Amino acid sequence: MDNNGVGSWLRRRVAKSGPKTAIISGSTAISYAELAERTERLAQALRRRGVAKGDRVAYVGENHPSFVETFFACGLLGAIIVPLNTRLAPPELQFQMQDSGARLLVGSAALEQLAAAAVQSTGVQYRLVVDDGAAAGPVVAPLGATQVGPVVERYEAALDAVPADRIEVAVTLVDGAMILYTSGTTGRPKGALLTHGNLTWNCINVIVDMDLNRNDVSLLISPLFHVASLDMGLLPMILKGATVILEPKFDAGRVLSLIAEHRVTTLNGVPTTFQMLAEHPDWQTSDLSSLDKLTCGGSAMPRRVLDAYEDRGIGFTSCYGMTETAPGATMLPVWRSRDKAGSAGLPHFFTDVRIADPLGAVAPAGEIGEIQISGPNVIKEYWNRTDATLDSYVDGSWFRSGDMGYRDDEGFLFVSDRLKDMIISGGENIYAAEVEAAIAELDAVSGVAVIGVPDEKWGEVPRAIVTLREGASLTEAQLQGFLDGKLARYKIPKSVVFVQEFPRTASGKIRKVELRKQYAG
Repeated sequence: MDNNGVGSWLRRRVAKSGPKTAIISGSTAISYAELAERTERLAQALRRRGVAKGDRVAYVGENHPSFVETFFACGLLGAIIVPLNTRLAPPELQFQMQDSGARLLVGSAALEQLAAAAVQSTGVQYRLVVDDGAAAGPVVAPLGATQVGPVVERYEAALDAVPADRIEVAVTLVDGAMILYTSGTTGRPKGALLTHGNLTWNCINVIVDMDLNRNDVSLLISPLFHVASLDMGLLPMILKGATVILEPKFDAGRVLSLIAEHRVTTLNGVPTTFQMLAEHPDWQTSDLSSLDKLTCGGSAMPRRVLDAYEDRGIGFTSCYGMTETAPGATMLPVWRSRDKAGSAGLPHFFTDVRIADPLGAVAPAGEIGEIQISGPNVIKEYWNRTDATLDSYVDGSWFRSGDMGYRDDEGFLFVSDRLKDMIISGGENIYAAEVEAAIAELDAVSGVAVIGVPDEKWGEVPRAIVTLREGASLTEAQLQGFLDGKLARYKIPKSVVFVQEFPRTASGKIRKVELRKQYAG
């Protein structure tokens, strides 16, 4: 087999686990053999539409087996998948499609309007529409038909028209496998290019540190376009031959029911989702006895939520990482969750973490500095962004996280601040500069700064601090309405404070530390 990348996993897994259930989606159970066969067909269909090694294929949709099939079909071809965040506005998706140079989009019928808007003014030549229960599907044309814009076809028809013959493409661990977009401090999203090796080594780290086994059942309640759900939830389970349950939407009551029905063992999420589960009326009466591997990332877990789970005999593994580390960097073992409360844990087995002082030297235990990460799970480049790549590494292989923290005398990491001024709301990353740039387009605005403020449900939400031009007027509702459709709704400030002037440094920069002291309450 010439393919040593993630695309070969299903072929290798069939020999060991062919009849075993790989995916459960609604009332449908898909075995590893069935999943592999459909993936081979999709790879054939993609190749007939011109997709070759190195080409980009985008996907927009909620959690669905077609996402898994598209991911592994791209791996078979050596193509690069570009998962799109369904919560983004059309202009944001258009940028990612243009920047990645995607030539084909697989999209949910339920999101047909968003998919059609996303491909405008892009190089997309084909769209495959997945019938995922949407009430009305689009009008589609057969392959090769003449029409304005991309050729639009039904996903299942494309698979039915081709054989399940094996495709042999030489793929190595250093080849690109996926581009995930992460907002930058300048407001322009960057495409993190994850290789087959990055994904493989991250999965090995997760399997080792979480002690996963083939009998595990993972319930995915977060979207697969999130790096944590895909790379911490789905891929390690497939590599190990376990079972994954795909849920398109999060519903606390349904999640509690599914845990009992399928004897779910692993659950990945953010503090908000775990809090909503614990606050559901069925929490106390639900059978949660099968759960033994819960991982939480994104932000600190409130003590009351930890207590609610521990009262049910369930412990948490806290994680720290980012898209660029595929995403695992550190993990806190369950048995240290109390005595190391607040810690992000120890580095993953095949990952190294250090703290650098302002001069770049390794800081001693207890001293705050920049968190830097190295290992085979760390990306080597951003897509078409040589400048960002060069700025993100020191000493050749250490990735600059932009986060501040320290390690204690046992090596446990504590994250103390974020250099990149990122707001984490319900597990979604929001970069202030991106929101500020959009608000600055308003004629009435003379200055703007966006900060994160505590929120009981989402952990934190964005708040805009705004100064107005002389004689101009603007309301909170008007500002929010202006951003609606330009930014994903979770990025739109939930509150706006109008001020006369900003506190500034001697060089004229806004002092956000002072703003947080005044307005983050």
